[in-house]
Amino acid sequence: MSLINDRLLRALRRQPVDRTPIWIMRQAGRYLSEYRRTRARAGSFLALCQNPELACEVTLQPLQRFNLDAAIIFSDILTIPDAMGLGLRFTDGEGPSFERPVRGRRDIDRLGVPDPESDLGYVGEAIRITVDALGDRVPLIGFSGSPWTLAAYMVEGKSGTDFRTVKGMAFEQPADMHRLLEILTDSVAACLMAQRDAGASALMLFDTWGGILSRHHFLEFSLGYMERIVARLNRADDPAAVPIILFTKGGGSWLEAMAATGCQALGLDWTEDLGHARQRVGERVALQGNMDPAILEASPRRIREEVEVLLERYGKGTGHVFNLGHGITPGVDPAHVAALVEAVHELSPVFHR
Repeated sequence: MSLINDRLLRALRRQPVDRTPIWIMRQAGRYLSEYRRTRARAGSFLALCQNPELACEVTLQPLQRFNLDAAIIFSDILTIPDAMGLGLRFTDGEGPSFERPVRGRRDIDRLGVPDPESDLGYVGEAIRITVDALGDRVPLIGFSGSPWTLAAYMVEGKSGTDFRTVKGMAFEQPADMHRLLEILTDSVAACLMAQRDAGASALMLFDTWGGILSRHHFLEFSLGYMERIVARLNRADDPAAVPIILFTKGGGSWLEAMAATGCQALGLDWTEDLGHARQRVGERVALQGNMDPAILEASPRRIREEVEVLLERYGKGTGHVFNLGHGITPGVDPAHVAALVEAVHELSPVFHR
């Protein structure tokens, strides 16, 4: 299929574009009243993720409001651990938790690699339905959590922890941790391949908790496994290969190592200077980011000013995908998101002449 708007894919491949493409992490979510209504119809967050028709509906909602350059499939990074039988629950105000966390080798040995079709088929079906609904308008992004990030949730058993348990396993029982990460690497690679085959035009790995590690532990427990996934998805002889974005929250110190994985783009959180990051990675990868999500709480005038600052920090030329440095927070006024998108549209063309 030839897309009418392929700015995202061109920018990820560092090809010329007429303006900087923009999409937004968590662009479908609680800040939209229509999302809240759809979630209420589904009955729960997890039920919404597992209903392909409703997941498609939610995926498309922000594109009906804003002139975005991509959609991202509505799902959750914890669908893989859920398919492993850990008993995933989402509690309002507390986040995700598992009834059966992974605490040692016996738990790890009970885990298997979920089948993308039989165990996670609702994700692929949601992608197929959404690609059909999008037609040739914009590309659809698929995603997964990184092996380390999934392991952090699985071992801790819940969000909002200090990560003592998962770090304790990594440091005291490294063989067990590596076995868990190997299983998760196979699972994530299979899941992303299935999303690609279902029609996703780009893929993103969310390494939300890679930044809690020291450099050598990040290379050992996080980046090394992401590199394996990229290699499987990015084979030179694979005609179905699609651009891959790596995003490690708090990973600004390791951009050079991340760029060497073979991915096409790096996501940046808001703590990294965009211009400095471009100097460090050179022509190896595109960069995605990296406005502080809290700026969306400010006035449209202030949002526009910050857009201009970030565009100037990156400078002229292709290879920049405008995004936030993390996801939209639930209380944001949608009018402020509209102001962000409009500012990128209006201010970015001059950087591509």
